[in-house]
Amino acid sequence: MESVMEKKAAPISRNKLLGIAGVAWMFDAMDVGILSFIMAALASDWNLTSQQLGWIGSINSIGMAVGALVFGIYADRVGRKKVFILTLLLFSAASGLSALTASFAAFIVLRFFVGMGLGGELPVASTLVSESVAAHERGRVVVLLESFWAAGWLMAAVISYFIIPSYGWRIALLLTALPALYALYLRLRLPDSPQFRAGTGAERSVAGNMRAVWAKAYARPTLMLWIIWFMIVFSYYGMFLWLPSVMVLKGYTLIKSFQYVLLMTLAQLPGYFTAAWLIERAGRKFVLVAYLAGTAASAYVFGEAETVTLLLVSGAFLSFFNLGAWGALYAYTPEQYPAAIRGTGVGMAAAVGRVGGIFGPLLVGSLLAAEFGIGFIFSIFCAAVMIAAAAVLILGTETKQTELELDVKDE
Repeated sequence: MESVMEKKAAPISRNKLLGIAGVAWMFDAMDVGILSFIMAALASDWNLTSQQLGWIGSINSIGMAVGALVFGIYADRVGRKKVFILTLLLFSAASGLSALTASFAAFIVLRFFVGMGLGGELPVASTLVSESVAAHERGRVVVLLESFWAAGWLMAAVISYFIIPSYGWRIALLLTALPALYALYLRLRLPDSPQFRAGTGAERSVAGNMRAVWAKAYARPTLMLWIIWFMIVFSYYGMFLWLPSVMVLKGYTLIKSFQYVLLMTLAQLPGYFTAAWLIERAGRKFVLVAYLAGTAASAYVFGEAETVTLLLVSGAFLSFFNLGAWGALYAYTPEQYPAAIRGTGVGMAAAVGRVGGIFGPLLVGSLLAAEFGIGFIFSIFCAAVMIAAAAVLILGTETKQTELELDVKDE
């Protein structure tokens, strides 16, 4: 049956591919976004400490690190499509089950499996789209794929604002199980990447692919990507998973904090769209460096802000620049490797990034417990983002509108 279904998979248009992959991406974002709001609610319901809240975010990233590595490697063996569907089903089922937990320990275990699904799905989805789109519009389309992340965060913010205060966090989490139904639809409708179907990497060994990522031709871009991914994920999860809780710590009620974060989240969409417009005109390096610099400046101002106006404005710019940089990163990363090792290279870079995501939320929880101020904490994230910008500037090469390679240059 599998082979028959694969043979029936017809070529798909760019817009349909973007829509199918994008809606799955949106559900991923909805899950991560809802977690940031649920953390604030769980702190009240289960009397959790700052360190325990930090572990909720970090266990998610541990799972994402494992998922990105395992499923990235697997995607070079069995195809992008199969892994895309498998990871979507994994995170959907685990997310729905986590709504039924009655203890912190059970919640943590399930969040690990949610993270595995998320960590594997995101880099594989961007690789699939990147390999299926023409060079002259590849960057723009991948950034537009990333823009569905903003739609997912908006859904999370809306659900959290209206559902959690009235119906509780469990109902909000149950809504994140919906992608499991969508994954069944995807299984029948989505063709695999044309470059994977060309059969360039299926015969290669896993160990050979992992070594090739650090071969002479790819060592410099690999080093660059590992630095960027670690610093961006470290700062993103440290800042955004804690955003509603930080607003509470700054003296606002839970409902008011949800409202403010919803307003800040709206700025993600123009961040993506401007990055999508610029990436095929000014290039990947310019967009990454400019938007990372904007993220760093916004993070510093947000940490020091004391008034509602300054919090909202700096928070909006933080969302604008940070998510625009994310879009450019997802476009830039697959372009560094040939098809034969692309899933492995992208998965390994994302896995290193998720290690940063483990430390970000834990750092915030530990520093808050030690009574460090929000300004000091956000200045750390400001510095991390600037290191990422420097890595792009020094080590990066421009890949705008270049054709993707198929075969590995050397070992």
